[in-house]
Amino acid sequence: MGKIIFYEEKNFQGRSYECMSDCPDMSSYLSRSNSCRVENGCFMVYERPNFMGNQFYMRRGEYSDYTRMGLTDSVRSCRMIPMIIFYEDKNFQGRSYETSSDCAELTSYLSRCNSCRVESGCFMVYERPNFMGHQMLARRGDYPDNQRLMGMTMSDCVRSSRMIPMHRGTFRMRIFEKENFSGQMHELMDDCDSIQERFRMSDCQSCNVMDGHWLMYEQPNYRGRMMYMKPGEYRSFRDMGMGPMRIGSIRRIMESC
Repeated sequence: MGKIIFYEEKNFQGRSYECMSDCPDMSSYLSRSNSCRVENGCFMVYERPNFMGNQFYMRRGEYSDYTRMGLTDSVRSCRMIPMIIFYEDKNFQGRSYETSSDCAELTSYLSRCNSCRVESGCFMVYERPNFMGHQMLARRGDYPDNQRLMGMTMSDCVRSSRMIPMHRGTFRMRIFEKENFSGQMHELMDDCDSIQERFRMSDCQSCNVMDGHWLMYEQPNYRGRMMYMKPGEYRSFRDMGMGPMRIGSIRRIMESC
């Protein structure tokens, strides 16, 4: 999770306000802000409330005087920015490419990808372009070897990535026993550690995600290969390029990672 601390005075003096997500109006907490410290993640700060006016991008670090960056003491709102950085070689070496959004084809920017670092937010990384094939959830942290991240013996196996938006509302999805929304149907609003035990369903081959973001696992108790599902209709899991995969458990993506 990202974390930024705002201070009323320069050089981290005066009253402070600690923020770990978006803040549309900081004047509710501080009369002004002349310095800040980004402890985790990446943030965009704005001179006016509701993410309006001049803005400045801030990575992890200390900002003791806004005027050195061309800003006044007018920071009034901030927004956490997801960020993942891919590297050509292991241990964060070689050329790099950073992104805050979806990337359908990483080879457009790097010849290969052997390590990555998630500065803030959550991302799914995929072994094939266009969000296909084997996939894994990457939370904030360092991944010096993508083979370990993906749990595979392939080298430089990351080919695309998808940013997972923060969701604060309700969660709701319908799962179906067979393709094209046929067979048994059950509705979920929370985690399910075993669809076999809870619903007496031996398999799940299609679903309709109405609210929230979810992970489906091939084994009970959230183990084995996983598959990311954002809001939408999925008539056949085979179309997602995962190959044969039975669904054993389902979990909501609750945290902002």
